Amino acid sequence: MKSFTLLLAAAGVSSSEAFSINHRSSLKSVTATCSGSGSGSSKLYSQSSALEEALKLREKAAKVRAELASLEGKSLDQVEEEAAKEKEQRERLITESKAASEAAMFKRKSSADKTRGLPVVYVPTNIEEQSVQAAMAIERAFQDGITRQTVRLALINTRETEEIGVEDEDFVGGAKQMYRESGKPLTTALLKEVRAVATDIQSEDDKKKGAGKEKLPPTIKAQDIWDFDGSALITSEAAAGPSGDVQALVFPNTDVKYLKDIEQIHKTLGKDRLFLLVNPFWRNVESWGFNILAPNAKKKAQDVVFDCDGGAFEETYVLKRFSARGEDCVALKVYPNDWEMFAFLEDYSFGRPIPTAMRLGSSKEEPKLSDFSELLNEREEFKLNKTMRQLNRNNY
Repeated sequence: MKSFTLLLAAAGVSSSEAFSINHRSSLKSVTATCSGSGSGSSKLYSQSSALEEALKLREKAAKVRAELASLEGKSLDQVEEEAAKEKEQRERLITESKAASEAAMFKRKSSADKTRGLPVVYVPTNIEEQSVQAAMAIERAFQDGITRQTVRLALINTRETEEIGVEDEDFVGGAKQMYRESGKPLTTALLKEVRAVATDIQSEDDKKKGAGKEKLPPTIKAQDIWDFDGSALITSEAAAGPSGDVQALVFPNTDVKYLKDIEQIHKTLGKDRLFLLVNPFWRNVESWGFNILAPNAKKKAQDVVFDCDGGAFEETYVLKRFSARGEDCVALKVYPNDWEMFAFLEDYSFGRPIPTAMRLGSSKEEPKLSDFSELLNEREEFKLNKTMRQLNRNNY
């Protein structure tokens, strides 16, 4: 068939015409074979018939070009030259169009790859939802090579409820109560969900022993650091082996002792395994003001925390509750998403007001109160503040 296609080309038949002729000749060949003719005679018949058709098409095209030359007062060579140029231009346009289409398809695919797997961010309503959401964010960051992470959970009194309210909890017993009734149980619940095996440090023997155990729940152990500070080191010992162990330092503050602890844990754990700071009592390096007893604390904090290998303790999960323009709001950071902004609106579908999170927008940087106020002012459902909405409803 290939040699026959070359024969058609020699006869001056275009590739599209050659395809059409080949297709028809194949059909004729099948018909002849089905009618009982020999296979050799079928091939000869189909090829000679197709060649005759090709020659007829060429003669017809030559007549058309001759008539066109006569009408336009041009020579046949001129018409054929113009026809060749038009054909070349048409083929170039087709090629460019195809290239542009492929480029657009590649661009769409690249864009899809960047956003593929991004989580749908929602405001968790209880401990389990928060633990699962935070664990997934931590694992995504870990897979991206961030082994040093900061997590800020919504603190609730687990002795009284498992629901996450719209306002921060008060712990009258101070840091000790906050750790005992919130920090420890919430971190334990989180670490039970996290699976982060450092495959780069796994030996072949460890891989064999841990095979099939990756999803099994870990063993959680807690070690108090300073009881009066409510701080502790909680360790998750993975069922798959030590390469999957995770450590979390809960409620560290700006005391230099914690910088030394972080530095030591960082070295002992190794750069490949996961190390979390849970609800540390600082916002940034400026939280370390001048301390006459520790004049180099700020510089040490910069080195140990904010310039640390493995991700510099990037915030990979944050659930922050506060009030803006009298509305209960949430700023939520779930790696790798931007910050998501929500405000609670009363839902009376069940006969009593149930706070329901309404998404306001997103922000690359941690949103400020002014950002929330601006977005709230733009939303019709928040035109009246919470108090006025309740008064209006009571009047109906």
